[in-house]
Amino acid sequence: MKYSIDKQDRYTVFQLQEEMLNSLIAPDLKSEFVILSNEGVKNLILDLSAVKYVDSSGLSAILTADRLWKALGSFILTGLEHPSVEKLIKISRLDSRLTIIPTVSESIDFIFMEEIERELNDEEG
Repeated sequence: MKYSIDKQDRYTVFQLQEEMLNSLIAPDLKSEFVILSNEGVKNLILDLSAVKYVDSSGLSAILTADRLWKALGSFILTGLEHPSVEKLIKISRLDSRLTIIPTVSESIDFIFMEEIERELNDEEG
């Protein structure tokens, strides 16, 4: 599985560099998500801009990340540039469950806003 990871203080960008997110790649991707969550990554941005096809195994991997980061911080899906990927996300109604933001830079801005909001809520509580 080809990918890159950009770890920053407040977020990590995981860019999958494969055209297919299918049953051959999904188990490895899930493992990477578990490792990152165990390392304490608070906010994960999954960039699928290189991905042209996702199957049910790929959706399962995406949902695994969403579930892992519910307790940690934020999980954002970005780079849904290929119509077949975007269509599958909508058909499976994941667009209403997942945080989907068009670009990595917008995703980073979103995370900073969420971090500020969490800090403010912690101060009030």
